[in-house]
Amino acid sequence: MSDIYKNLLRPLFFRMEPEEAHDSACYFLKLMASLPFVCDVFRKYNLIEGDKPIELFGLEFPNRVGLAAGMDKDGQFPSAIEAFGFGHVEVGTVTPEAQPGNPRPRLFRETKHNGLINRMGFNNKGAEAMLRSLEQGFPRNKRKIPLGVNIGKAKVTPLEKAVEDYSKSFSILADQADYFTINVSSPNTQNLRQLQSREYLSIILDTLQKQNLALSKKMGRSPHPILLKIAPDLSFEEIDVILELLLEYNYSGIIASNTTIQRPENIIHDEMGGYSGGAFIHKLSNEVIRYISKATDGRLPIVGVGGIDSPESAGEKIDAGASLVQIYTSWIYNGPLFGRELARALQEKDKTWV
Repeated sequence: MSDIYKNLLRPLFFRMEPEEAHDSACYFLKLMASLPFVCDVFRKYNLIEGDKPIELFGLEFPNRVGLAAGMDKDGQFPSAIEAFGFGHVEVGTVTPEAQPGNPRPRLFRETKHNGLINRMGFNNKGAEAMLRSLEQGFPRNKRKIPLGVNIGKAKVTPLEKAVEDYSKSFSILADQADYFTINVSSPNTQNLRQLQSREYLSIILDTLQKQNLALSKKMGRSPHPILLKIAPDLSFEEIDVILELLLEYNYSGIIASNTTIQRPENIIHDEMGGYSGGAFIHKLSNEVIRYISKATDGRLPIVGVGGIDSPESAGEKIDAGASLVQIYTSWIYNGPLFGRELARALQEKDKTWV
């Protein structure tokens, strides 16, 4: 399947403009998601499961590999993602109301480095639309893998009121999310990364955790795990502040990392946006993961993201301190069963630790 994709399907997709190819792939995945029997057959063949699930922040993951936010922005086809063997899927980034994102073109391939530059800008249909999609197509009581919802700030919302956006999306989607990810680290919404500072982040973390605890008490169930997704461009001093706040407010984990504003040498496109994919960001995110793991003595679970393009690089994320990994760009370059390939490799790696 991998060779068929690389030799036949990928060349077809890569003749299209990047966002046109993305939209075409999403159309296919939505079509597949509308056929539950097909998804069930694919999942039974593709899902890699160990003797015991991986237990992390109160959830059970059949394997260590997930699809990162960005592919399914509106929660329209997570059942299709599940069918390709992923151990979890993260949808979004979603904002309280629909927004178009940044003007096109806003997605660029860096084929020399197996990378992408994107400045999408949280284009999505809004939290209510996502809720309807999840209720209809991937309800909480029928899915086989955990589903994360990645929430963000709308472009028009001032930083001082950002917490209101996160709170509203959390409230709308709490009934369907297995966990939440707070996205304060995309470089494609103006000034969003300022929310990683103590001034703003402490308010967001405190407010959401209080809301989370109150909702769980009201509904008679455990609080939602909430993770924070950070940039790979932070200094270690800035990371220390974030870790202090996450531990203070009893957060469940951290995702390291989002796309970078740095660039590898000899890029094709000199474009604004976040860079993802390949060895360049793999190294950056590994440094962040390793630092977080040592700074917290393993007390804060880490989801490793950035430049995973082989079983070896996935294993390096785990060795650096990650408990789970997520991919996105390499799925585009390596094909729909690449997540399954990584999951199998990490399962074999797990056996060597026993």
